[in-house]
Amino acid sequence: MGSEHGHEGHSHGPTAADLASGAVNRRLWPMVVSVVIIGGFFVVELVAGLVFGSLALVADAGHMLTDVVALCMGLSALLLARHGRVTDGRSFGWYRAEVFTAVVNAVLLIGVGVFVLVEAIRRIGTDPEVPGGAMIIVASLGLLANIVVMFLLRADAEGSIAVRGAYLEVLADAVGSVGVLVAGVIAMTTGWGYADLLVAVLIALWVVPRAVKLARDALKILNQQAPAHLDLAALRTELTDLPGVDDVHDLHVWSVTTGMDVATVHLTSSGDHEQVLADARRVLDGHGLEHATVQIESSGTTGACSGELTW
Repeated sequence: MGSEHGHEGHSHGPTAADLASGAVNRRLWPMVVSVVIIGGFFVVELVAGLVFGSLALVADAGHMLTDVVALCMGLSALLLARHGRVTDGRSFGWYRAEVFTAVVNAVLLIGVGVFVLVEAIRRIGTDPEVPGGAMIIVASLGLLANIVVMFLLRADAEGSIAVRGAYLEVLADAVGSVGVLVAGVIAMTTGWGYADLLVAVLIALWVVPRAVKLARDALKILNQQAPAHLDLAALRTELTDLPGVDDVHDLHVWSVTTGMDVATVHLTSSGDHEQVLADARRVLDGHGLEHATVQIESSGTTGACSGELTW
């Protein structure tokens, strides 16, 4: 909140675009490289699965395809956030595209998990033939590709919900590659094809809860809930305890996207408005709310929003 508005008692900080543009630029190239790596290996795994007649490899290629889709959507969201114009109708630009992307990624992950579970149940009672050697080779290459991409995305997985969705897709596929590798070893050494089904079920049970958490986090942002890491009651108390502040009302805190928290608040004051404004900015800064709008109203007067709202 390093600048002040021209009207007395009103302050706001840097724009949302200013706060996140640098982070968006930093995240672009790792996503581009990741799309190339995962997309290339998807083709390799799909061809190998068709050539060797392995349903497990074809299914894993399908999971790899969801990785490609997730990465492309995440990349598109970041490009929109970077290049999408801020207009009167889109005052925060396209930063919310990251959140919508995370929801779609979560749905894809849940869909893959459910498909694997249904397919595993359907194949119970059959005698699955698993080409162990081919599975080991392809799964090893897939695991290597996933590890490289995870390394590229890990640094920004917590800072961007779009990147986190793509990272979880790749992480899930890495676990899948390990599972296919283990199943291939078991099939080649013991001939027990059901190892493939068991591993598939374990992968699905591991993936689905993480996908649900991703969806829940994204929906909280879309619902404009206060960020989980922020203690709103403590913030309200600190503002109320400031010298010269008589009342705190219309305090709203929400996230535009991951790492972009914003706030608005009205303070009623009988003291020095400039000092109250400076103190309020200090408190909000302490809670990581660098983009905030503070309106100060004189005690005993009726401010624009001091009356009871009808919604």
